[in-house]
Amino acid sequence: MSSDDAIIDRLATRLLTVPPPLPAVDTLVPDWAPERPFSRPPVPAAVLIALIRRPEGYTVLYTERSPDLRAHSGQVAFPGGKVDATDADVAAAALREAFEEVGMERQDATVIGFMPTYFTGTNYLITPVVATIEPSGPFVPNPGEVHSVFEVPLQRILSSDTYGEFRIKRDGKEHRTWQIDHDGHRIWGITANLTRRFRDLAMTEPVP
Repeated sequence: MSSDDAIIDRLATRLLTVPPPLPAVDTLVPDWAPERPFSRPPVPAAVLIALIRRPEGYTVLYTERSPDLRAHSGQVAFPGGKVDATDADVAAAALREAFEEVGMERQDATVIGFMPTYFTGTNYLITPVVATIEPSGPFVPNPGEVHSVFEVPLQRILSSDTYGEFRIKRDGKEHRTWQIDHDGHRIWGITANLTRRFRDLAMTEPVP
């Protein structure tokens, strides 16, 4: 068994085996405080943390959003989006979005678990879905949503040395997130924060 396989086996024992229940709205704390209180309930969403099996080892899949999108154009993201009423659960939503965005076939994915929800300052309640992928073909970006697709080696994601700090000002207040630079791509914000949570879940030793 490779070191990557051992890590994924260990990760599977630490992930949630079923999607977490959505927390009560009055307990939610967003990753950054919006200027005004939210006027509607949070929007359930899902992202796919796709662990791609390659001959040289596992990689993690990212997309660069189309520059033509109204929201978060050009930013790096995991495949994902809002949970539709027709989705059976968050895993179905994440896999549907991955197919729509990059042509990932549902049968190529094996869901190994779920991470706790993440509440954003834009009022989205995101459930990360973690899956291993045996790709049956290349990933092809949907030009209406995705500009490009790239992969980062899992071992690089798992190294704490990979992570820096990104700073941005919103409404006159400084906001900080994790940052990953890889092959000309800058990953920051929600995607970098979720990547770091994934890394910590995989690597942190349990308290005896």
